[in-house]
Amino acid sequence: MKRLKVLEMIDKPSLGGGQAVLLALARNLDRTRFDVSVCAGGGGPLEEEVRRAGLTFHPVEFRKNPAAGPGRTLVRLLASQSFDLLHTHGGVAGLYGRRAARRAGTPVVVHTIHGIHYLHYRNPILRRAAVLLERILSRSTSAVVCVSEADLAQARRHRLAPAGRLRLVRNGVPSVEAASDPDRAPRGRALCSDLKLRAPVIGTVARLHRQKGVEYFVEAAPDILRRHPEAFFLVVGGGPLESRVRERIERLGLTERFILAGERPDALDLLSAFDIFVLPSLWEGLPLVLIEAAGFGKPIIATDIDGSREIIRDGETGLLVPPADPAALAEAVVRLLEDEALARRLAERARNEIPAAFSLERMVAETERLYLDLAAANGL
Repeated sequence: MKRLKVLEMIDKPSLGGGQAVLLALARNLDRTRFDVSVCAGGGGPLEEEVRRAGLTFHPVEFRKNPAAGPGRTLVRLLASQSFDLLHTHGGVAGLYGRRAARRAGTPVVVHTIHGIHYLHYRNPILRRAAVLLERILSRSTSAVVCVSEADLAQARRHRLAPAGRLRLVRNGVPSVEAASDPDRAPRGRALCSDLKLRAPVIGTVARLHRQKGVEYFVEAAPDILRRHPEAFFLVVGGGPLESRVRERIERLGLTERFILAGERPDALDLLSAFDIFVLPSLWEGLPLVLIEAAGFGKPIIATDIDGSREIIRDGETGLLVPPADPAALAEAVVRLLEDEALARRLAERARNEIPAAFSLERMVAETERLYLDLAAANGL
């Protein structure tokens, strides 16, 4: 059987959740069966990682609003390289890539929805338009992949694709246990020291976007400090709300205690030094960072929402609190700070159960099976 020529595509060259999944697939798909290339905006850390892995990278500058230029470039790329399968990740790549694949005659097209973000648009007209657009695009998509049971249920409820084309492939991550890199914990502690942080450090790794609810984490900090004035807070990640979050930190008088570290390539090193990990999101697909925090054996607090709820069991592998509720988040943090036995028990159970259930190997194997089944159905 010939090797299938596969193009993995996403819009931004950063290293967010969708990019992490794409990169994991590109690195780990069986190279005896798949000839894998990557397409994304150029000049970012994703391009660096792809090239470091010895894979071909095709830079294309995507725009969030529809434009002719990227579409024409993608049609030429798909046609000239004769790809057997295009796998788009996220809404922008899914829009441009699937339209281009139809024009270029690419035989198999897979699209992964990394969280159905448009269902959370505040404007109902835009929300309805996005649903209709996905229904149209899915007609020329071989399979639409959802990364969580909750997203699959939502996709069915909103009829985002014909039922027979919807697939579930839950996210997975490689093992990140501290034992796999004994130098990581010392590096993390040194980085925290450089940022003038002392234990206990309560932190998150999250994009500064409305979805991630970081503002509620900031608002929880004063309640925590009233009972534990020794605490420090850290957010690793950048995004469009950075200036607003920073202003809120200053207004609450937290500048000496609450650090915004920005987007960093050493995010996992910093995570390894957290004493408590929090994820205050308003919605999620299936957040990789919870799996990573579990792998490091961190006590976890997350919001009780779809996606996070599929990873964390309240009171067993972490604590779940209502979204957009700073008081409940603060109370959960204080509870773990004051009950070390509970924090240790939750962390150990999470480390023992979660990484195995959301492994990279399982995600890659399920994706390979999907690719091969679709290729066979198309006579490849």
